[in-house]
Amino acid sequence: MTDSTGPAHPTAARGLPAPPPAGTTALPSGTYRGSLVLVTGGGTGLGKAVAAEFARLGADVMIVSRRAAHLEPALEELSSVSRDGGTVTAAVCDIRDPDRIAEVFDAAEAAHGRAPDVLVNNAAANFPVPAEDMSPNAWRTVVDITLNGTFYMTRKFGRRHLAAGTPGSVIAVGASYAWTGGPGFAHSAAAKAGVKNMVETLAVEWGPYGIQVNGLVPGLMPHEDMTGDIRANLGLEAGHGQHDARQPALRVGAPRELGWAATFLASPYARFISGHTLVVDGANWQRRGLVSPPVVTVREQMGRGPFREGP
Repeated sequence: MTDSTGPAHPTAARGLPAPPPAGTTALPSGTYRGSLVLVTGGGTGLGKAVAAEFARLGADVMIVSRRAAHLEPALEELSSVSRDGGTVTAAVCDIRDPDRIAEVFDAAEAAHGRAPDVLVNNAAANFPVPAEDMSPNAWRTVVDITLNGTFYMTRKFGRRHLAAGTPGSVIAVGASYAWTGGPGFAHSAAAKAGVKNMVETLAVEWGPYGIQVNGLVPGLMPHEDMTGDIRANLGLEAGHGQHDARQPALRVGAPRELGWAATFLASPYARFISGHTLVVDGANWQRRGLVSPPVVTVREQMGRGPFREGP
């Protein structure tokens, strides 16, 4: 006998349920009251989404960006969602500059009366390019920001806490091609692989001193900070809907879902999680077909002709 109240086709593909609405929180109100969270690349995109979720839980938040123009609108937006007396401040910083990083940490302590309790390394550089077309400067720039800058920020955070004897939590935003490689993104994939290894190494080195270090990998979560070339390469200019059917979840992710994961990883409820990289992508990076599709070279995918070496 069929239950008439149940679905007509219980095995029909529906995908993963939509997330709760924006503005809801994944943890109890006030979880981060009295804590300072520093988010690099926090003025736009996924970094801003992560900062917003910490602010909703009562954290004091400092967002860092290379571009001052990104900070003022982000400050206004984040201040509007901040709860439980939390404050939001901002600083301009190129994370490739260790001296400027030290100034930012000093400014954070001066503004909030304490060193950051949580560091979210979100800032990175990326753009698609076949490896044979990549200039030395392009390679150097992406690696300097994505890997070196992440290390400089993490090193300064760790040194402050080691000297003070206080616990802390680091989250480094990574990419799934740290495991798989990323055709068209050799510079970023190599840098993100370095970040993943750094997470695992520092978790062991600093665990005895009470410092957690974890990674966090987003799936396809369309946002305004995506560069035009990446949006074009992903076909996002035509709209997000066409990508839903390409995900095992049958939908793309929402930036707030990355924020909820970040607030959990750095929370008191995840103290025993360290050296782990959490992938928030609806299982997309693990997808494999029964039959491999035809190979299309990166050059063809990007609409580039045959390679010809110049002078």
